[in-house]
Amino acid sequence: MKLLEGKTALVTGASRGIGKAVALAFAKEGANVAFTDLKYDEIAQGTEKEICALGVKAKMYASNAASFQETETTVDAIVKEFGRIDVLVNNAGITKDSLLMRMSEEQWDAVINVNLKSAFNFTKIVSLVMLKQRNGSIINMSSVVGVSGNAGQANYSASKAGMIGLAKSVAKELGSRNIRANAIAPGFIITAMTEQLSEEVRKEWAEKIPLKRGGTPEDIANVCVFLASDMSSYVTGQVLHVCGGMNM
Repeated sequence: MKLLEGKTALVTGASRGIGKAVALAFAKEGANVAFTDLKYDEIAQGTEKEICALGVKAKMYASNAASFQETETTVDAIVKEFGRIDVLVNNAGITKDSLLMRMSEEQWDAVINVNLKSAFNFTKIVSLVMLKQRNGSIINMSSVVGVSGNAGQANYSASKAGMIGLAKSVAKELGSRNIRANAIAPGFIITAMTEQLSEEVRKEWAEKIPLKRGGTPEDIANVCVFLASDMSSYVTGQVLHVCGGMNM
């Protein structure tokens, strides 16, 4: 039997990158997958087809995760289509990097809203579904910079630190109802976003990592499978660093 057979997972911001890798990993382990992104474009359609090709039910929902109203409508539609939500991965996120002295209010608000407020929106609404089921796993995609901070990323670091605090608080509030909440703190992960960095910068990053390489989206997805499955049934309120030893 596959690890997630019979479960339905919801992954936000999953058309590409880490979110897509998580959705595919869940499907390979037998989960039906609902996922969101801003637009139902060719990339989202392609991801939807890839997931369906693995023999599970999958559907993409165009939604602005930072909007509480849109989130509520989206979750209602998912429950009607899939019947339940067993796993929530709050993965939607953006960056708008700048030194604090140069950072605009718009840059701050945009990152906090997309990264942190979206996690509040989905957690609040999906937890109501999980409370009725008396079961669920919530996974917040944080970052090592949410633990250690990073120059030029005050907004991003604050949003990712907030996701850790949110996960720990939810773990304490909902643990008695068999709902678990954890956070993952990825390190330097090779995605389309990091590939835009120069070769020199990427080599500099790699030298700081004990394993001497960047991680892959699949490295993160594998940990998500663990946290989503019953293998982690006694794990809640934790931050799992997936960073090659970069943040010890």
